Amino acid sequence: MIQKAKKFIILNQEIKPGKGAQLNLEVAHLHTHTPVQVPVIIERAIEDGPVVLLMAGMHGDEINGMEIIRRIIRKGYNKPTIGTIICIPVFNIFGFLNVMRVLPDGRDLNRCFPGTKNGSLASQFAYHFMKEIAPMVDYVIDFHTGSAKRNNMAQIRCVFKDTDSLELARIFNPPFIIHSAYIPKSIREAMHKKGKKILLFEGGKTDSIDDGIVQEGIDGVKRFLTHLEMRNVKENLGSREPIFIKDHKWLRAPNSGMFQPSVKNGDKVEVGTILGIVTDPFGLIEKKVKSTLEGFVFCVNEAPVVNKGDAIFHIGSKMIPREYAEIEPIK
Repeated sequence: MIQKAKKFIILNQEIKPGKGAQLNLEVAHLHTHTPVQVPVIIERAIEDGPVVLLMAGMHGDEINGMEIIRRIIRKGYNKPTIGTIICIPVFNIFGFLNVMRVLPDGRDLNRCFPGTKNGSLASQFAYHFMKEIAPMVDYVIDFHTGSAKRNNMAQIRCVFKDTDSLELARIFNPPFIIHSAYIPKSIREAMHKKGKKILLFEGGKTDSIDDGIVQEGIDGVKRFLTHLEMRNVKENLGSREPIFIKDHKWLRAPNSGMFQPSVKNGDKVEVGTILGIVTDPFGLIEKKVKSTLEGFVFCVNEAPVVNKGDAIFHIGSKMIPREYAEIEPIK
């Protein structure tokens, strides 16, 4: 006997089985009193199943994630065979319009969750999301890039002790899986407290579209949806054993000057490996930057000019197999 589909009501509109809709999450008003609306694209299969949210644009200058979701929608990969897929290609509409990381109030939206109804503009964004969207979903993939000129290798960040999320990260199958604790007032922390599973994808840098990173994101989403049996398309998406990074640190510029890296994302380095140089513009100083640990480079600062103390290389040590067994799950 086929079970009758449940009602699925989001943003005050019912999405019937086998149907889709583009709705708007109204979050604030401009000073002209024009409403600011975040487009929300929903596709529901005939058969009930998981509800997955794909979202990008938490920071308005992180374009790669927007392009990943745009291509997913364009190709119809967001139309599931079971369950529901919700896409929010651009969450921080204000930031996107201004091509800026933050909102007009200067706040980082990803440090304002769960938000308040009458708080700052960023807090209002977070509040309406947690009230209208968060309760409806089971899984979230949140797409980001490195900030400023920092270029991230394609990676998934999750808490390793959350073994369910760790397994979902492995299924996404990026080159790197990085242990990252929950940051206070971030969307990851807020969704975790709601009992939702959320993966954070990082790849590329701001103000750019990197086809390699975009393809990594698309392929990862396909693997994720296939695992949840939300897609019945069989295709060879390739496989790899991701590099798991539990311990990692930033290496910082030893002095101010012009910066030239000599390694790239994904490179394995040893203690003493020359990573790049920082020079003055007058030919008097040339300071080598050497690695202080063995591991893999998964983020490189591509700024041509740096100040002393700027983060320039993110390097992590690969976990060895016996360490996997030492991961204690969250109770």
